Amino acid sequence: MEFSAKQIAEYIHGEIVGNENATVHTFAKIEEGVPGAISFLSNPKYTHYIYTTQSTIVLVNKDFEPEQPVSATLIKVDNAYESLAQLLTLYEQSKPKKTGIDPLASIAPTAKIGKDVYIGPFACIEEGVEIGDNACIHPHATVGSHAKIGNNTTLYPHVTIYQDCRVGNNCILHAGCVIGADGFGFAPSAEGYDKIPQIGIVVIEGNVEIGANTCVDRATMGATIIHKGVKLDNLIQIAHNVEIGSHTVMASQGGVAGSAKIGEWCVFAGQVGVAGHIKVGDHVTIGAQSGIPGNTKSGSTLMGYPAIDPKLFARSAVIYKKLPDMYEDMRRMQKELEELKKQLNK
Repeated sequence: MEFSAKQIAEYIHGEIVGNENATVHTFAKIEEGVPGAISFLSNPKYTHYIYTTQSTIVLVNKDFEPEQPVSATLIKVDNAYESLAQLLTLYEQSKPKKTGIDPLASIAPTAKIGKDVYIGPFACIEEGVEIGDNACIHPHATVGSHAKIGNNTTLYPHVTIYQDCRVGNNCILHAGCVIGADGFGFAPSAEGYDKIPQIGIVVIEGNVEIGANTCVDRATMGATIIHKGVKLDNLIQIAHNVEIGSHTVMASQGGVAGSAKIGEWCVFAGQVGVAGHIKVGDHVTIGAQSGIPGNTKSGSTLMGYPAIDPKLFARSAVIYKKLPDMYEDMRRMQKELEELKKQLNK
């Protein structure tokens, strides 16, 4: 399917600089552009590529002014990255949607299946499950007994939803993620560790996306809750009874220990660790590989372990590199001081 620059500009409310009849049929990064592709430029680090890219159309911010001739047709918009997201969404929606239930799927007689649902081969839908309209259950996904899946929600291959858990509308769960496995609960005894039964559930509200191989454990009692609009990257561990506030985003390899409460609109970079039984406020930003051992105020920006203000962390990092030399200087001064004391005591 081809689109002209004029059609694209009308859809994203952009201004054309160049050939309005130029057509594209695919997307490409600006540094890997090919004829017939549309690219975008929002990061100044990539500006030099716009003069050499082979892409037919490039989305740019309205304040962009080329310093050299540009062969591509430009479409100026308020925000090139957001406009690209709009176009990618349109492109994704234009793909044919899978529907129908494969005869190799295993579906319990008591399961309730909505309208226009796709269930792939070897998917397993257990007794009492409710699947909403337009849901998409890919091959080898498992939905445990009495679990509920909302409308327009997609479970990719090998997703596992344990019994009684709830997944809201318009959610996307990527391959291999596990929702509702037992929380890490054990009580020490004379013989070792006794397992504490985890009888709670997981509740995932609407418009949540969870990355591949991420695990959200069921609560010991009550519910582990992922509120609306949360985005979790791949390989994240969310422990029992955690609550993550609306529209919080977490990058890969993070971990949140049991019963921690994360506020709304937080941003966690990769490999952030959060201690259990603490509260992180709203609009908190945490740098990569940081550790959060205690309560954090709303609006904070933190980095390091224990996490501190990024400026203090940067200054500390500079000092840390100098510690070996500082230690040698201190030993030398200590020896000189001892020599002075000996001379004074003669």
